Amino acid sequence: MPAAQPYAIRRLLPRLWPLGALLVVALLGHAVVGHAQRAPRPGMRAAPPQPVTAAVVRRENLPVWLGALGTVTPRALVNVMPRVGGLLQSVDYRPGQLVRRGQLLATIDPAPLRIALEQARAQAAQARAQLAGARDDLARYETLLAQNSIAAQQVADQRATVAQLAALVQADQAAVDNAALQLSWTRITAPVAGLAGLRPVDAGNMVSTNGAIGAAGASAGTSTSATSTGGTTPVAVIAQVQPIDVAFSLPQQQVQGVLAELRAGRHPVVQAWDSTRTRELAAGTLYAADNRIDTSTGTLMLRAEFANRDLALYPNQFVDMRVLLRTVQGAIVVPTTAVAVGAPGTYVYVIGAGGKVALRRVATGAADAGMTQITAGLSAGEQVVTDGLDRLHDGAQVRVVQARAASSGGVSAAPRAAAPGARRAGGAH
Repeated sequence: MPAAQPYAIRRLLPRLWPLGALLVVALLGHAVVGHAQRAPRPGMRAAPPQPVTAAVVRRENLPVWLGALGTVTPRALVNVMPRVGGLLQSVDYRPGQLVRRGQLLATIDPAPLRIALEQARAQAAQARAQLAGARDDLARYETLLAQNSIAAQQVADQRATVAQLAALVQADQAAVDNAALQLSWTRITAPVAGLAGLRPVDAGNMVSTNGAIGAAGASAGTSTSATSTGGTTPVAVIAQVQPIDVAFSLPQQQVQGVLAELRAGRHPVVQAWDSTRTRELAAGTLYAADNRIDTSTGTLMLRAEFANRDLALYPNQFVDMRVLLRTVQGAIVVPTTAVAVGAPGTYVYVIGAGGKVALRRVATGAADAGMTQITAGLSAGEQVVTDGLDRLHDGAQVRVVQARAASSGGVSAAPRAAAPGARRAGGAH
């Protein structure tokens, strides 16, 4: 049986040869046709260049800002309390009014205290009259003593009486001064200049140094924190808003440069922006730092001062803070949208001669307002692609549809999508 197998195979070989030949011819024909299809035909158009936007690499000064969320705090928040008791006769300010230091805020009925002052003055006058009589008696006694017509003990007793009456006159004069002071306190004036809050108490209520009996806060919608201090009701609440402070914190990794500026006696420039980061509210200076880092957050509390002449900053308002740490002089900058991060690392597409792009790796530094510093890899005057990076590859042909200078004034800070698998690179703020 084994000898029969080679014989069968030899009989089949003549039939298999034509099939193998046909298979080889078919494969060769497919390869030739595919090559002919891929080969450029005469008159066929090449793929059009990719439309992109571009910017010229420039050298300019680049500010380095630190960002944080801040809370506007009044320079002083004063709960104006009555210093004497009585009937609240009038409230002399409007809610939300800017008041001057020393301006009249309210008046307590002065009649009872005016009467007390008159009584004190009368008592002081009586004491002065008694002192004058005692001094006259003492002078007469001393004359008689010189003539040996009176006992020395009587003169000594009279001297003691004069001293006692002199002390009584001083006490009565102090009572007069105190009564006058109490009467002056019936005119409640602003201890600081600032913005008056909603009226906590109405005229007609009885007030004392512990607050008022009856308050307007419950009916007028005044917040408890603005009208109540330890269970008492003030006559007015004044927030000093010109100047005004903003409190904010920075991570401990970013504070060394700021602290160095403060220790050198310099005050870094700060800006306060609205919550949408589209409008600058005010510019001021950093003036103080806390004496310790918060261990629970790893941040340091800082305070900045703003003149706030237009009242753009309001107490307890949340603002976005920017602190100018330094300015990089003569930095090489490109729009942030031109920089991407992917498999090659951090890179840009540089437009060369003939509209061909070359992928070039770069190193980035600071970033601000949509501009990124390039510390290595680019030179001023080169042109880079700012939009359309996702459709490009090294050596691709491009057509610039909008060229612009690399200036922070005309570049949006919002980056667009980069090539697939890549992300935009942003320098440290």
